[in-house]
Amino acid sequence: MSETQPIDPRQANPPRRPKKRRNWFLRTVGLIVLLFVLMLIAVPLYAWSRIDKLDAMPTGERPAETPGTTYLMVGSDAREDLSRAERARLHTGGDAGPPRTDSIMLMHVPKSGPTVLVSIPRDSAVNIPGVEGKQKINAAFNKGPAALIQTIENNTGLRIDHYVEVGFGGFASVIDSVGGINMCLPKAMKDKDAHIDLPAGCQELDGVNALGYVRSRKADGKNDFGRTERQRQMVGAVAKKAASPSTFLNPVRYYNVATKGVDALTVDQDMSLFDFIRFARGMQAISGSGGVALSVPTSDDNFQLCCNRGDAVKWDTAKAKALFNALKEDNTSGLKSS
Repeated sequence: MSETQPIDPRQANPPRRPKKRRNWFLRTVGLIVLLFVLMLIAVPLYAWSRIDKLDAMPTGERPAETPGTTYLMVGSDAREDLSRAERARLHTGGDAGPPRTDSIMLMHVPKSGPTVLVSIPRDSAVNIPGVEGKQKINAAFNKGPAALIQTIENNTGLRIDHYVEVGFGGFASVIDSVGGINMCLPKAMKDKDAHIDLPAGCQELDGVNALGYVRSRKADGKNDFGRTERQRQMVGAVAKKAASPSTFLNPVRYYNVATKGVDALTVDQDMSLFDFIRFARGMQAISGSGGVALSVPTSDDNFQLCCNRGDAVKWDTAKAKALFNALKEDNTSGLKSS
């Protein structure tokens, strides 16, 4: 009578290969997630290292700091960094004259409450330090960023914490990197000077057409007022698309959005990466329900400057003062878009 042989536990419960496959799959997914997170961090750091920085802040007596952070955003027509082919594509003209600004905006990011984007018409009549009588605010930019900042601070009483300037090439590159921006035009726009001929209705604008769209002064008969409205509209649309899941989930688009425009982007040398991230978050807030977009209140768009300096835009003194006081006090909850 033979003895029963004991059963080897390893034979009774052999290893299960599917478990090994499952572990391999989880490790692969974990590696992909890790690489994705590293990309989200590394690309902005790389882009930040490429941004030009300059000494933009004025010296001497300045307004007191506010609880929030105020950024001065300037769109410049500087073209010295553009090749001849790029100038032709963007219709910027030749090398004539110093750079001018087509857009001047203040973005105030409060400690709490909605972020506020304020357009300043470039034809605003203001006092420029060292110049007798009122001039258009655009003339201050011709003297450099520090002169423009000092002019705005003197006329608003609001301290400018940081400076952000974007050139023609950078603006167009950002638009193209997000795949264009959809704009709905209530009527057709045609402007020979801005090089646009756009039909009415919703349409996708590439970098060149978007640049002409925000630069045009003659297409809608509103001069600077129409242009500032379109600029605020475009800023919100770009910020919304750049921060959309379609950008973050597409590594190529994410890289392009982060890096394409930085070669034409200039910030003040005191701005840190944290300050720039806060700026980007403020832009994102403007594109949604967490932001307010408006223009400096005005009372006369045919204000006569002295000494044959032409017509300018006069601010509504009382309403403009109330607006800038609200920003100084970080009291943005009562402001509404216009």
